[in-house]
Amino acid sequence: MRLTVLGNPGHRRVTLFAAAARAAGLPEPAVLPWLDVLRGSAGPAPGTLLRIDSPGEEPAVDALLRGPVLGAGYAPTRVEGGPAWYAGVVGALHRLAARPGVRLLGDPAEIAAMFDKPAAHARLAAAGVPVPRALGGAAPAGWEELKERLRAAGMRRVFLKPAHGSSASGVVALEFGSGGRVQATTSVESAADGLHNSLQVRRHRSEREVAELVDRLAPERLHVEQWVPKAGQHGHAADLRVVVVGGRATHAVVRTGRHPMTNLHLGGARGDLAAARAAAGPAWPALLETAERAAACFPRSPAVGVDLLPAPRWRRTLVGEVNAFGDLLPGLPGLSDGPAAGLDTYGAWIAHLREDARA
Repeated sequence: MRLTVLGNPGHRRVTLFAAAARAAGLPEPAVLPWLDVLRGSAGPAPGTLLRIDSPGEEPAVDALLRGPVLGAGYAPTRVEGGPAWYAGVVGALHRLAARPGVRLLGDPAEIAAMFDKPAAHARLAAAGVPVPRALGGAAPAGWEELKERLRAAGMRRVFLKPAHGSSASGVVALEFGSGGRVQATTSVESAADGLHNSLQVRRHRSEREVAELVDRLAPERLHVEQWVPKAGQHGHAADLRVVVVGGRATHAVVRTGRHPMTNLHLGGARGDLAAARAAAGPAWPALLETAERAAACFPRSPAVGVDLLPAPRWRRTLVGEVNAFGDLLPGLPGLSDGPAAGLDTYGAWIAHLREDARA
C-alpha cells in the first residue's frame, strides 16, 4: 500500500501522518502540495491512494485562495475571504476526484458540507443528531436584521460563525441583557485594512462597536446558533473533541477555557478526561455514541473530529461541529477501552485503512 498525502510539505499534519505510516511498516507517503494542486501544476498519478489533509497553516496557500478577494490588504491573520477560500478548496477537490485512477480517501462533497456550517447543521438535524437551535432562513445581511430576527425568535445568547471558518476565526459570542444591553465576545480585531484574528479575546459592550463588527462580518455568511450552557471543570467551561475513525470513537480530549471559545490558541487548555468520564458515569457511552451518529452523517469520510457540547453534569450533549480535518491531536493516546488503544489518531487512521483494504 503506497499512500500520498495532499497537504503542506513539512507541516506537522504531514510529518505526524508519515511517522504513523512508518511505524506501521508502510513506505514513506509521498506529499502532493496543496499549492501545486491549486496552481494546476501537479496532480496525483493513476493508482494513487490520496489522503486529503488540511490546506491550513500555510500562508502561501491562504494567500492564493483569499488574496484575489482581499488584494493588497491580505495578511495571514485576515478573517475575510472565507467564501473564496471555500470555493477554491472545494473546486480543487472535485477536480482531483475527476482524475482517472485516483482514489480519494475522503469525499469532496462531504468535506464541502463539513466546511459549510449551515449545511452541516442541517444535515445533522435531518438525521436526528442533537444540535443547538439555529436561526432559520438566509444568513443575516447585517446588524439591524440580525437584531430583529433574534428578537422575533426569542434568542438572547447566540454564537455567530462565518460559514466557512475554522479555529474560531471570526466567531462572536453575542448576548443581550436587560435594558437593551449587548455584549460581544470575540478574538476578532478591527483594523483599517480589515478584520484580523487575534490571540487576545476581547469584549465589546457598545452597540455601535457590535453593530460595526457584525456588519463587517456579514459578507462571510454568518451561521447563527444558540449559545447553550456547557459542563465545566475547575470553574472553566468545557467541551469535548471526539475523533471518530471508521465509524468508531477512538480518541477524546476535554478542552477548557475562560472564554466561550475553548481553542488552545485563545488560552484554552486540555482538561481532565478521566474526571469527565467519572462525571458522566453511565452516560459516557451515550456521549461517544452521539459523536458516532454525527460522523455517520458523513459515511465516506474515514475520520472526522466531532465537537461535543456537554450539558452541565455531563449527562447529555449536543453536537457543535464536525471537522473534516479534526484529527490533529499530537500525542493523544486512543481511548483505553476503544478500538485504537495505544495508537495516536494517525495510527488509528492507518489501522482502519488496512482493515478496510482487507474487507
